[in-house]
Amino acid sequence: MKRKRLDRDGWGFEGFPYYQMRVDLPEFSGLACVIRILSGRTCCWKMPKAGKVPVCGAGMLWLQLIPDGQHRVITVKYRPKRPFERIPRVSVWYADVIDRIEYDPDGVAAFVDQYLDVIFSPQGDVHIDDREELDAALASGELTAQEHARAVNEGGEIRRTLCADVRRTEAWCGGILRHVLNRLDDADTLRRNV
Repeated sequence: MKRKRLDRDGWGFEGFPYYQMRVDLPEFSGLACVIRILSGRTCCWKMPKAGKVPVCGAGMLWLQLIPDGQHRVITVKYRPKRPFERIPRVSVWYADVIDRIEYDPDGVAAFVDQYLDVIFSPQGDVHIDDREELDAALASGELTAQEHARAVNEGGEIRRTLCADVRRTEAWCGGILRHVLNRLDDADTLRRNV
């Protein structure tokens, strides 16, 4: 299993602010992290329904949500905000199925990835990625049958709860994002430049 820091250190982005905080709202309890991508050319993915969607580039914002009691990291990739928008529009969601969250000595959270990913768009695209890696981890003994089944079930739950009604999911994420953006200067927010 791969271990990934939520500040995406080592991913090739440079000089971007990273924020990490605990959030307890009626609609969400867990860890929330924000990455503001300040520079860089736009990289896009091609999706059947959405077409060409930006996933990183100058002006984009990533909101990463790790809900308590679930085995997922939901990364909401927002397009650059237009002047008339209060909250930018979602470009795409990328949900990693995870084993657990850990914290490095500098306080930055990291997750242990369990291979399976669910990628979905506001236009209705839903793509399951890396299932073959998950199955190979089971075959090699890296994952137990129970861990494999939990990852498959978590992927199915992501599809049922987040992909089934993307308008509701977008509104849910937007409410959390507004709350998080209002708290970026709070004393209990971990802030760093990567």
